[in-house]
Amino acid sequence: MAQPATGLAADTAPDVALRHIVRECHADLLKYRAVALQSRRPVGIHQTRVALRRLRAAFGLFRSAVDGPVVRALSAEAKWLAGECAPARDLHVFLNETVPDVPPLVKRIANRLAKAHLERARTALSGARFEGFHRQLEAFIALPPAGTHERLDEFARAVLDKRHNKTVQRGHKLGSLNERRLHRLRIAIKKLRYAAAFLQPAFASPPFASRRAKPYIEATVRLQGALGTLNDRAVAAHVLADLATAARPTEDVKQPLKALAKQAAAGGKRRRRKVERAWQEFRKAGRFWRVEVGAKTKDERHAERGRAAHSCNGTDRLPGQRQDHALEQAAAPAGARRHGGDHQ
Repeated sequence: MAQPATGLAADTAPDVALRHIVRECHADLLKYRAVALQSRRPVGIHQTRVALRRLRAAFGLFRSAVDGPVVRALSAEAKWLAGECAPARDLHVFLNETVPDVPPLVKRIANRLAKAHLERARTALSGARFEGFHRQLEAFIALPPAGTHERLDEFARAVLDKRHNKTVQRGHKLGSLNERRLHRLRIAIKKLRYAAAFLQPAFASPPFASRRAKPYIEATVRLQGALGTLNDRAVAAHVLADLATAARPTEDVKQPLKALAKQAAAGGKRRRRKVERAWQEFRKAGRFWRVEVGAKTKDERHAERGRAAHSCNGTDRLPGQRQDHALEQAAAPAGARRHGGDHQ
């Protein structure tokens, strides 16, 4: 079978797929690590952390197919490095996204704290521990195929079904979930999002269509983002505590931080509604690894209804043609009339 541009295909072995994904994540890690070490641009730390999280997600996703001390050690090191980068990223998000108005005094303290967090991340990304992690990743990527007969599409279908069902279970009675259960839902959707993105190439060839994966993955991204805004409030509490600790004795920040805490806690109902809307969109998204042949996407169904309405008006018909739309629908192929296949 010819492999698509991603380098992966339905018949790729899972261990080969994992090494391919790790290679891509490793390349991203080295690219954005260089940015983090050479500049203070927030994208450096942010994308370095994303690359590390994707590495962990990949190792966890393929654990049933590729496991052992090396994989577990690599995953643990990626977790440690991401943790060293987290304070810098969390502070940036708090100041630029969570709270709309930061007093000058708090900004001065935050600037000092940001420098300390950046140095902490740079120390981790430039030390001997990172170099060892880097060499271990290169050695893992260079390993030969295991020679198994398992196919990526079979592996992916089982994993995606399991993660999708777990997410649905976690989101049951969404409106009544407390913070702890919402956090568990966020973790579940994050794992599902990464799994869908990583395994999408296994369903890029007929009878599947790669365009069907996009709506599903976008729905997971929106839901994860909506749940993330709820989680930002919990992160804000840690950031505020760090700012209070970093304040000098002459800097009275008690009232400014109290005001920021109030800002961070505001909009809870609005955030909840955003989560509920994202949840409904996710539940409507078709599982691209289980889509029926001939089923249509939402955009395709919308375009088809528009064409049908246009035909009913008779604006695109030649003289003498029948105007009976009901007869045309009855004569149309079954695949053109079916609307529910991408909800299974």
